[in-house]
Amino acid sequence: MNDAVLRRLSEVLEARKLASADESYVASLHSKGLNKILEKVGEESIETILAARDAEQSGNNEKLIYETADLWFHSLVMLSHLGEDASGVLAELERRFDLSGLEEKAQRTANKED
Repeated sequence: MNDAVLRRLSEVLEARKLASADESYVASLHSKGLNKILEKVGEESIETILAARDAEQSGNNEKLIYETADLWFHSLVMLSHLGEDASGVLAELERRFDLSGLEEKAQRTANKED
């Protein structure tokens, strides 16, 4: 896996924030605000779920990969809108390498109770 793609995409997303909404899809999302971006993340989530279901039945993952790319892209736009980028998510995933999934879930549950 190559995080250079994520780094490059994060740079492009930041640059597009400053572009004209008439000339950039990303700029148009930013100009419409967080709720529009969240709407797109939700839409792409549903499309990814449906593509996964179809992929299991058909054995063809092509649409699943396409929809997952859309979901990741719009998630990165959301992070960018909130002043973040993929590096924070990657750092969090890296932190979890030393935890079992059950331990990580228990920590989240304990933190919610505090």
